Amino acid sequence: MAVYTQVDDGALEAFLAEYEIGMPRSFKGIAEGVENSNYYLETDQDRFILTLFEKRVDAADLPYFISLKQHLAAKAFPCPRPIPGRDGAALRELCGRPAVIVSFLDGLSPRQPSRPQCRELGAGLARMHLALEDFAMTRANSLGPASFQGLWSGRAKTADELETGLASEIEADLKDIISARTLSAHLPRGTIHADLFPDNAFFLDESFSGIIDFYFACTDALAYDLAICLNAWAFDDAQRASGLQYSYSHGAALISGYDAVRPLSDAERAALPLLCRTAAMRFFLTRLVDWSDTPPDALVKPKNPLEYAQRLRFHRHATGPADYGA
Repeated sequence: MAVYTQVDDGALEAFLAEYEIGMPRSFKGIAEGVENSNYYLETDQDRFILTLFEKRVDAADLPYFISLKQHLAAKAFPCPRPIPGRDGAALRELCGRPAVIVSFLDGLSPRQPSRPQCRELGAGLARMHLALEDFAMTRANSLGPASFQGLWSGRAKTADELETGLASEIEADLKDIISARTLSAHLPRGTIHADLFPDNAFFLDESFSGIIDFYFACTDALAYDLAICLNAWAFDDAQRASGLQYSYSHGAALISGYDAVRPLSDAERAALPLLCRTAAMRFFLTRLVDWSDTPPDALVKPKNPLEYAQRLRFHRHATGPADYGA
């Protein structure tokens, strides 16, 4: 279970006294998530999620994340709404950790997204981008290309232990990405989610019902958010042996859903191969760091970086947006 900070009954009772959300009926840890401690909270008034922010989240960024969700909620975009305490403040402290209570969002995350869900997700992502057009706060992308060399430094041996010759492939990719990243600097920019994997999106049957976990959100190229989604939603590693790793139909559905709400420019379409390659590198490197640095007795098992090494190989040979279904 990914609950790093335990909350006892006394601490919970004192914390909830700062709110007007009723008396607790159910309180239990949530296994999903690797960055923070999350609890399901049900009171005699409603259902909520309580999050305690652990050390990997910079406390200085928390007002940005909370304001972003408040902005989306005010625009009627489906996302968890931060609940203020009696004094009007949503960000508080519990068990020595910054903490927030947010509204409960109905829906289920797809384990194997369908094509209709991919199209719905693309449209939902575009709606989010439009809703955030007038969001005034900004945050630099701390996991953008400028961070890649630092993440990679000293980890070539680990990469080659995972797969012989992988380090030289990654070093060649890094050179290409870093030398070409200025090509995307002119693309439309705004607030992006930057981590919209299937477990961060909710559906009711095939209908999109909302987005959660905005704790990597930042200011970057809007099409980069779409590229992250293509990596997360349109690949099937279980099909790798049969050569069907990238699902053209899923990718096309995601792009068409997005394009129907916020039409992509020609420049954004042309940049998709570079943006997708950059996104794959981001997740390969962060997984590689976790793979090499996570203690064997850690609560959360690190994810295998090789999944994103395979994605990088696909992007390396993509010649244009048509390779993604655009």
